[in-house]
Amino acid sequence: MNKPLIAARVPAQITLKPGTFAWCACGRSSSQPFCDGSHKATKFTPVFFKIAEEREVWLCQCKQTKNPPYCDGTHKTL
Repeated sequence: MNKPLIAARVPAQITLKPGTFAWCACGRSSSQPFCDGSHKATKFTPVFFKIAEEREVWLCQCKQTKNPPYCDGTHKTL
């Protein structure tokens, strides 16, 4: 598997509390957009990111973003 699976063609709009999160980069997780360990049979690794204060984020689910884990609108061109 050279390219990640497209989990969805829309971003996930989520309000996150402060903490560290693992974004799924392979597209296989059943806990989209977060990692559940499904990448272990692939070359992909999750992208860890921190949120300092509660805020709304738009996380990529097409897995093609140039700014992981955040949506950059790439899903509109797939």
